[in-house]
Amino acid sequence: MPTCLACGHTDAARWAEAFDEEYYTTNDRFTYYHCNCCSALFIDPVPRDCLNKIYPVNYYSFDEQITNSLVFKVKDWLDQRFFKQFISRLPHPQINVLDIGGGTGLQLSSLKKVDHRIKRTTIVDIDEKAGEIACQRGHKYFCGRFENYVSDQVVEVILMLNLIEHVHNPKELLVKARSLLSPQGIVIIKTPNTDSLDARLFRHRNWGGYHCPRHWVLFNRESFEGIVKKAGLKIRHFQYTQGAPFWTTSILSALSRNKCIRVSSERPVPSHPLFSLLNVVFACIDMLRGTIAKTSQMLVVLERV
Repeated sequence: MPTCLACGHTDAARWAEAFDEEYYTTNDRFTYYHCNCCSALFIDPVPRDCLNKIYPVNYYSFDEQITNSLVFKVKDWLDQRFFKQFISRLPHPQINVLDIGGGTGLQLSSLKKVDHRIKRTTIVDIDEKAGEIACQRGHKYFCGRFENYVSDQVVEVILMLNLIEHVHNPKELLVKARSLLSPQGIVIIKTPNTDSLDARLFRHRNWGGYHCPRHWVLFNRESFEGIVKKAGLKIRHFQYTQGAPFWTTSILSALSRNKCIRVSSERPVPSHPLFSLLNVVFACIDMLRGTIAKTSQMLVVLERV
């Protein structure tokens, strides 16, 4: 029986099938299940031995060209405003930041502009080339999974931006993050929300939030709160935020499927000329509707209990 990656129960029902219409790294179809105990969605079987295959060299978090896009610049500006309101409240004279899944270090370089107390920045990711770029930017880099990362230094800020959905044991990830966190430190998380309009509309049409087969476990607010509590953490701040990339990916994948546009492993969805334009459009729509609706991404700040 399929076992839920969030809570470990086997009471689950088949939810949807999906395949890689973003990067075309594999022709395999993957099944997502809905856990009847915690409401999380999870993939089964988990392609944990195919990381080098399903994360190609042109994967978006390793792509330096993204910095030139208008979408990135707007997103970076919004992120800085959000991070500043929480990091500025930390009482520490020096702030160490750990970015799990931070790629080439773009986010950390931007974060350094937020607070002059940020001195030591470390990235944990799986791409060696991204590590070389990150080190050139002045960040420390551990090439490997977070489960294998070891450090004797506590950190004040841990970033998991669109990361927790990529792992096969999210509770273990949060527990480890808690063990590295200073007593008054925070964990900042972005993750897809399955309780959203686009998740329902594209449930059987390769919803962008599946990011198949790279997203292994997906949450709504209730299921996420449950796993946070089990990990010995609590929510300091919660909000729904724009999920433009999921709308955009869903639509471009559908257009490609119907032969209206061409997407391939050489030019994946994030590299398509329409990607930035549609992201801007859907980001604006989500910002307008976000005050009254559950959008497809959650932004959460955690602290130790």
